[in-house]
Amino acid sequence: MSWTVSTLPQSTVLVSSEEGDWSTGICDCCQDKKQCCFAFWCGPCFACRTTREFGQCLCLPLLDALGCVHPIAMSIRVSLRQRYGIRGSLCRDCLCSTFCLPCVWCQMATEMEKRKLPTVLSDIISRR
Repeated sequence: MSWTVSTLPQSTVLVSSEEGDWSTGICDCCQDKKQCCFAFWCGPCFACRTTREFGQCLCLPLLDALGCVHPIAMSIRVSLRQRYGIRGSLCRDCLCSTFCLPCVWCQMATEMEKRKLPTVLSDIISRR
């Protein structure tokens, strides 16, 4: 019996060596009215779309609906901070994700759009 061993392609994670700040504040979500309305009126759909663009499972944010603390939003926020070299703390991420959830998703979506670093979705589109 022979076994075939194959490896999956490794995704490239870009981590910035410079620390900076978010390009927008947590309460600046109203700068983009369309995005703000989408996040406020259809938060789960907006969170799923943003998560997919970040390269994670589309339905992952739906797990946040199970409790008052939002571990998925918080973990994606931490990961985004690390990828883009944004200053912050786990405590602040936890507080923002718990008390300002729509604003957190808007801030993360805006950051990904402004940084224009490759995400899984843009890689798939460019291959077609």
